[in-house]
Amino acid sequence: MVTFPNAKINLGLNVVERRPDGYHNIETVFYPIPLTDILEIVPAQGCATTLTTHGNPVDCPPEKNLVMRAYRMLAEQCDLPPVDIHLYKHIPDGAGLGGGSSDAAHTLTMLREMFSLDLSDQQLAAMASRLGADCAFFVYNRPMAATGIGDILTPVNVALQGKVLLLVKPPVAVSTAQAYSRVTPATPPQWARDVVTWPIQQWDGALANDFEPSVFALHPRLWLIKAALLDGGAHYAAMSGSGSTIYGIFDDVKVAEQTSAKFADCATYVLTL
Repeated sequence: MVTFPNAKINLGLNVVERRPDGYHNIETVFYPIPLTDILEIVPAQGCATTLTTHGNPVDCPPEKNLVMRAYRMLAEQCDLPPVDIHLYKHIPDGAGLGGGSSDAAHTLTMLREMFSLDLSDQQLAAMASRLGADCAFFVYNRPMAATGIGDILTPVNVALQGKVLLLVKPPVAVSTAQAYSRVTPATPPQWARDVVTWPIQQWDGALANDFEPSVFALHPRLWLIKAALLDGGAHYAAMSGSGSTIYGIFDDVKVAEQTSAKFADCATYVLTL
């Protein structure tokens, strides 16, 4: 069985408060996008489950990969037979796009289908949230407002169908822990879940990512990319999650492609939503 785990972007990200457990409560909107990995799961040729990765290098031993952790979690509950898993990585890592989380969530949903497991989306999402804060989102895989640590999800209407997304991933690494350490939590003047229901022309200045000021101070190139996207005709541009991908939302694919040419040393992706 083959499926295509997709990435996401964050539409706004508010860091609301620090929790007693050291994590942070946030408020954001997760939006699925058509940039995908490839995930294949087949019956094992041997007597043990294996994971083989292809494509972009994965800086993680197979036994610690979220895909293997997802398999083991489900196998403990449902007594699964061994399988061979092949993962082709196309979504860049450390980019704020949720590639690893998506791979894990799609592993759970694929195994449910392969072995006809009597598990609801809600049950799988609860399991997925133990693997990562945004993993549960990919079980539902539709626009969701997220609160808590990103694991409390509510459907939200966002009218982006037909828009064109330009992703720009520069050769810059952003530490999520460092990004959080430099943010002062606060209640936002506008909640992301409300702003995304407005016309996109009204988002700039109202839909904020709280990580941008501190991350841009550390990596000024990211601010320059955002400015270039807006100058190139994007209705809205922002960093996704804690970075380092910057995205712009355009009306026209040709304009987005012309703008992408400004970023010769970056990985760029032009996607129709």
